[in-house]
Amino acid sequence: MAARPSTFDAIIVGAGLAGTLMAERLATAGKSVLVLEAGPAWDMGDLVSSQIWARRIKWGGTPVETTGTHPYAHNFNAGWGYGGAALHHYGTWPRLQAEDFEMATRYGKGLDWPIDYGVLRPHYDRIQKEVGLAGDAEAEVWRPAGDPYPMPPLKTFRQAAVIKRGFDKLGIRTAPVPAAINSIDYDGRPACLYDGWCDAGCPIYALGGNPLVKWKPAAEQAGAEFRSHATVTRLVLGEDKRVSGVDYVQDGVAHRAAARFVILAANPIQTPRLMLASASEAAPAGVGNSSGLVGRYFMAHSLVNVFGLFDEDTECHLGVSSASLISQDNYAKTARPGSFGSYQWLIAPAVKPNDLAGIAVGRPDLIGQKLDDFMKRAVRGAALMIGMGEEKPDTENRVELSENKDEFGMPKARIVHRFDDEAVALWSHMKAEADAVMRAAGATEIWSSPLASAHMMGGTIMGDDPGKSVTDSFGRTHDIPNLFIAGSSLFPTSGASNPTFTIAALTDRSAAHILETWDSL
Repeated sequence: MAARPSTFDAIIVGAGLAGTLMAERLATAGKSVLVLEAGPAWDMGDLVSSQIWARRIKWGGTPVETTGTHPYAHNFNAGWGYGGAALHHYGTWPRLQAEDFEMATRYGKGLDWPIDYGVLRPHYDRIQKEVGLAGDAEAEVWRPAGDPYPMPPLKTFRQAAVIKRGFDKLGIRTAPVPAAINSIDYDGRPACLYDGWCDAGCPIYALGGNPLVKWKPAAEQAGAEFRSHATVTRLVLGEDKRVSGVDYVQDGVAHRAAARFVILAANPIQTPRLMLASASEAAPAGVGNSSGLVGRYFMAHSLVNVFGLFDEDTECHLGVSSASLISQDNYAKTARPGSFGSYQWLIAPAVKPNDLAGIAVGRPDLIGQKLDDFMKRAVRGAALMIGMGEEKPDTENRVELSENKDEFGMPKARIVHRFDDEAVALWSHMKAEADAVMRAAGATEIWSSPLASAHMMGGTIMGDDPGKSVTDSFGRTHDIPNLFIAGSSLFPTSGASNPTFTIAALTDRSAAHILETWDSL
C-alpha cells in the first residue's frame, strides 16, 4: 500500500464551511490540499430527519470550559466532523449591514473592520448564486445593496401569519427570511419539504449551505484530501519565522504534515486555542500573538426565545428550523436609551417535540395534569419568535488555555464571557418588544427564555494595525506570512445577523487573494 503524502501546498485545519470552501477554491485551482478534521467523516447518507439524529451530529469534540457572568453555551453552535456547524445549521443567511463594518467611526464604540461593505458585496453576490438563496430582496427594505435572490421566498404557514398580525399592528415591518434553502428545484437539487428538521442535517440536499452538498464533493473531485479524526495538536514553526506544517494525531498515531501554507478554520474557540497551545521559545505568547490579542474579543449574540400560545391552529410543526419571516426594522445601534446595538427577529421557525419539551422544562408550574393539558394545547397552538442581539467587542471576553488537558495532552479551551450592561439592556428591550408583538397577535399566554447566547465570533480579529489585530483583511496573520485564518473568528464586530453568509463571503475573498498572489506569498 502506497504511503500517504505528507507534503502539500496547503493544509487546512477544520472541515466546516470555511475550511471546506477554502479547500474547494484552492484544489480547483490545481493546488494540493490536505484538510484535517478532528471529528467524524459525516457524509450525506448519514443525515436523517429525526430528533435523535439531530442530537448525534451536534454534540462531540473536546470539552470546553466556560466561565464568566454569562457563560457562552458553545454546544449550541458547535460543529464536529465534516461539515462542521454548517452541517446542521438552520440556513438563515442575512448579510451584515454597512454600519457593522464602521462601528467605531460612526458611533465611537467597538471597532472598525479593515474593509467596508462594498468590498465584500461581490463575494456575497457570488456565494448566494453558487449556494442558492431564497428570499425577497425588495421586501427586505433594510437589506444593503446586492443582487436579487436567485430563488423566490420559502413557503410560509399559519404560524407566520399569526405572529405577523402582531408585528403589523405595532408597525414593525417583516419580510420573508433569506435562506440557503431551496424554495424550488435549484442546481439539480430538490425543493424543501418543510418538515422542520433542518437542524438534523437535510438529507435531500435542499440545504445548500451544508458544505457536504457542493463544496466538499467538488474539493475531492479536484484532488483535495480530507482526513477525519485527525486532531491537530501543534503548529510547527521554521527558523525562517514561517509555519512549516502541523503535528496531528489520527487513530492514536502521531503524524507531521508539511505545507507551503497553513489555514486555520477550526472555529473561534479551537483556532485561538491551537495558536496559544503552539507557544515555543520563538513564540512564547503563542503563534501569531505578538499583539496579545489571540483569543481576545470573543463575541456572541444575545438570544431570547419568546413563545405564545394561541386558541387557533398555528401549524407550528411545519416550515424550516430557520424561520419563515425576518425583521431587521430595529437594526439601529443607538435607537434605545441605555443600550447599544442592533437586533433582529427570526419569526415562526418550525416548533418540534424537543422545542415543546424545552418549554415545559422552563415552566416549573407545569406538572402532572397541567403539563399534559399544556402540551396538548401547545402542539396545536404554539408560536415562536427568536430575538438576536448584538454584542460589542471587549478584550475581556476571551478564549484562554485551561490548566486541564485533553486526551492528546493539549490544554483545553476556557471561554470567559459576559454581556455588558448595554447588551443586557438591549436584550431586555427585545424581550419587551416580543411580549408586545405576541399580545397584539392575540396570544393567550406568553413566556420567554432567560438570557442566552448563540453564534461565536472574534478571537483572532482582522485589522490594519498589527498591534491591534491578529490578521489583515484577508485573514493572513500579521506575524507569520504563510499562516492564514478563515471563519468568524476574524470578525471585529458581531452585528446582529447570523454569521454564516459572511463567513462564506470572507472565505471566498481570502481564497481569491491567496490564488492571485500565490507566487509572492
